[in-house]
Amino acid sequence: MSTQIRSLQPVSIDDLPDYPLTVEDRLDSHYFVPWERRRWLNSDMRLRGTPECRALFFDLINISYDQAPVGTLPNDHELLAKLLMVDAGHFSQLCRLEFGPLHKWHLVHCGEEVRLAHPMVLRTLQEAIARREDNRAKNDAANVAKRIQRLRITLTAYNKDIGANDAAVRWIDEWMVHEGCEYRSATWVERGMGAWMNHSFSLSRSAGRSV
Repeated sequence: MSTQIRSLQPVSIDDLPDYPLTVEDRLDSHYFVPWERRRWLNSDMRLRGTPECRALFFDLINISYDQAPVGTLPNDHELLAKLLMVDAGHFSQLCRLEFGPLHKWHLVHCGEEVRLAHPMVLRTLQEAIARREDNRAKNDAANVAKRIQRLRITLTAYNKDIGANDAAVRWIDEWMVHEGCEYRSATWVERGMGAWMNHSFSLSRSAGRSV
């Protein structure tokens, strides 16, 4: 294990928290880092850290976004010094300061590896991932709505009653998706209409028997 960091408290490896993100959680398009300007300006790190430590601290945050898992750093002073392009011995000396470059970075389990994580960086990443998933869900919903509307227009040209039937349009859409239809040609539309009519007939027969 690397030289102990001043800001870290001695703790058993078995007691380390698990990092919630994995190497599968990527933000390849996340080319900028949201920065809470006012929080930073009033933070102890900025107010008490030396200009050099503050600069290295900020560099490490940016470096962590390209690591795996995203938002973590290797628990190795020599490797961190190489990433920062500074002398390893000098970097280790700075890390012994109360407000050194690794201020509030703490040890976490990343699978079988022990790495460093920072609560602010993790929170920023989790918010970014939540926004991405929310946008993806909205885009998926919008794409489905457009797909169904296109199908409705096509079905109406064949049969106005089916095109005006919301249940029929949605059933045929789901049937096409389930059947693996990638291009909704005339043949597929006609097959979908036939499947719907068979489905409706089966429902009518079942309803008739229950009366």
